[in-house]
Amino acid sequence: MRIPRLRPRLRLPAVLLLVPLLAGCFVAAPGDPYGDADGTGSGGGARLRVALAFPPAENYSPYGMDAYDLSRLGVVEGLTRLDANGTAVAALAESWYAEGNGRDWLFALREATFHDGTEVTAAAVADSLTRAALAEPPPGALSGIRLTAEAAGDRLVRVSTEEPDPVLPLRLSNPSLAVFAPSAFTGDRVNPAGTATGPFVLTTTTGDTAASLDRFDGYWGGRAHASGVDVRYISDGTARANALRTGEVDVAEAVPVAQVPALDPDTVHEINTARNTSLYLNTSTGLFTDPGLRAAAREAIDTAAVADGVYEGYAEPAQGLYGPALSWAAGLRGAPTGRTADPAEPDGAALTLATYNDRPELPETAQVVQQQLERAGFTVRLEVRGYAQLESDLLAGAFDAAVLSRNMMLETGDPVTVLASGYTCEGSFNPALLCDPAVDALTEAARAEAGPAQRQQAAIRAEAAVLGTDAEIPLVHLKVVTGIRPGVTGVVLDPYERELVGAGTRR
Repeated sequence: MRIPRLRPRLRLPAVLLLVPLLAGCFVAAPGDPYGDADGTGSGGGARLRVALAFPPAENYSPYGMDAYDLSRLGVVEGLTRLDANGTAVAALAESWYAEGNGRDWLFALREATFHDGTEVTAAAVADSLTRAALAEPPPGALSGIRLTAEAAGDRLVRVSTEEPDPVLPLRLSNPSLAVFAPSAFTGDRVNPAGTATGPFVLTTTTGDTAASLDRFDGYWGGRAHASGVDVRYISDGTARANALRTGEVDVAEAVPVAQVPALDPDTVHEINTARNTSLYLNTSTGLFTDPGLRAAAREAIDTAAVADGVYEGYAEPAQGLYGPALSWAAGLRGAPTGRTADPAEPDGAALTLATYNDRPELPETAQVVQQQLERAGFTVRLEVRGYAQLESDLLAGAFDAAVLSRNMMLETGDPVTVLASGYTCEGSFNPALLCDPAVDALTEAARAEAGPAQRQQAAIRAEAAVLGTDAEIPLVHLKVVTGIRPGVTGVVLDPYERELVGAGTRR
């Protein structure tokens, strides 16, 4: 791939332009995930043992959901990252600002080294971002965005979009836009092992069951406290909790709520997240192309039964797409808009309802939903798989309905970005296969807003249109429980679910 010619270095202004979207909304656990907690760079020794819930589904491709595992394990980084308040802060870029037209942003790079020992240069960063932008399908953070990147100096990168993008620094924090060394790329494949920039190096993998990481002594933020990380992918939630309880692992993500009473209270750490569990209805093919049957499904659902009966206090009935972890949403929300059909009589209409068992509450939730739909007159067949075996069929429209869990702020921390990827005709992860002109128009209008308050208001207007289609029926807003053994410190409790193990994590 041709590398753009370097341009003369530009002088950066003294005041950096950061995008403080959602500032003040979230709380994170103590501990600095970027750099040694004591600042000495001395590092520790003990290896961390971590149980993750979701096995890699795409051979660790950074352009899909596997990127989030690489991020949670401290392997990859982008130009920016999100702090606990949802603000874009420095990572591989020390500073940035938008040029006059609003389509171009200049990012000044810090001195850093790739895991393969080569220097992080503007040309390497531009090439890495260009490859991500050309990926098929594109990363969710780039849904509806055409991005280009070029070196503008030895340590300066220009990132451009066709239209002004006021949240580009937030967008570039997405793990799918992490930066890799030139040695990572062979044809269309990306190998993240030994080619990223985080505090830990991915060294070996065992299919989709385990992985090993070693400390990267050349990390720009200082040597990590732990000498490495041993990862086990344990999809079964009970087995994951048992591994924590018996001391086989130090950290277990997504502990099932049913297992919490059996754990030492000192190991249980909960946090409000922007994650919802929802019922998605296939609007592209099958019976739910009929808005009257979608309305009948909505009327059949009792969200309180899901919150109380399945989540046992670790969730609350959903009010919309944006839950209570996003404190701005409740005061702006109005009624759904655009509903045109009254509930129709199902008359025994048969449907296939799918879910996955990597999150153990989902099969039980799906059973509750199945019962409610059957009481309303539908005939429901339930299909449960592992997520890795579900995703491709889900996005191909193989099911009539699906119970899924999704963090609404996962992709950028911007409330508008998830609308573009999840609910528009060209969305890259659109489980309901929704294609509605009103939703697309309101999403496009929201993307044009520059100020945080204005984007939030526009997002709520688009949310009302999405809910008016009945393509998604939000069930509950979730808390997430992370299991952490006593003596383990610096684990990152992240409402965005992008971080877990960092340079400051140790035992």
